[in-house]
Amino acid sequence: MIISVASGKGGTGKTLVATSLALSLSSEKVVQFLDCDVEEPNANILLRLSLAHKQVVSIPIPKVDEDQCTYCGKCAQVCAYNAIVVMKKKVLIFPELCHGCGACSYLCPEDAISEEGREVGVLEFGQSKGIEFIEGKLAVSEIAAPRVIKEVKKHISRERLVIIDVSPGTSCPVVEAVKDSDFCLLVTEPTPFGLNDLVLAVDMLNRLDIPYGVVINRDGVGDNKVEEYCRREDIPILLRIPLDIDIARLYSRGIALVEGMPQWQEAFPSLFDKIGQTASRKRQAE
Repeated sequence: MIISVASGKGGTGKTLVATSLALSLSSEKVVQFLDCDVEEPNANILLRLSLAHKQVVSIPIPKVDEDQCTYCGKCAQVCAYNAIVVMKKKVLIFPELCHGCGACSYLCPEDAISEEGREVGVLEFGQSKGIEFIEGKLAVSEIAAPRVIKEVKKHISRERLVIIDVSPGTSCPVVEAVKDSDFCLLVTEPTPFGLNDLVLAVDMLNRLDIPYGVVINRDGVGDNKVEEYCRREDIPILLRIPLDIDIARLYSRGIALVEGMPQWQEAFPSLFDKIGQTASRKRQAE
């Protein structure tokens, strides 16, 4: 089963939930944890696993042989990202804008364009505590987050319980990370900002046709508008985590919730059972 853990806004406790779920289930199941928040991966601060090796992620960047090039401009026309500019006797390539789609080299009528790799990030791997861990990390100043996320997800093993820590929001990296999930946990907080971004995330998952449920973190702060929205839209609230200074202290010290407060050990296996039940009802309704 693939469970993605997402949130409409940052700072809702998404990584706290994802890591606690992984740690609480790792003694009974083989867990694979993918940190796909590639612009700011921080799950391993809580998991504290030793990372054994790295793998470079690169994208193919066009390289023009100007002896063959006729400066027809076809490559610039097909580039959706304006990474190529053709002048009278010069072709300019802007690697930072290139998404590595390959259209320019494929459609060049003179076969004047080859490709060379450019590093845009790395994957790091580790394994301990019954968890196989894979982290994607986007290089500084790069924009190709979906490419790094795709490389992380190539390592998914369907024979394991897969937990994906997703970046906040509803942009392209989030869509890339959550798609093909069997279920998505939406972590939110009971505030106006939490509700606004929860509505956006729910719309995204409805469009992707992925079953979902809500975890309310910092329960007790703000108002009850999130709960009213979930009730109105028939969205299950699967877990509530209260506003608790002790939880905040643990998080600030890099200690996972289920390790620092053992009384939470039973809550997350129960959450996993509720996920299975919710996903099953969704499939039956279809």
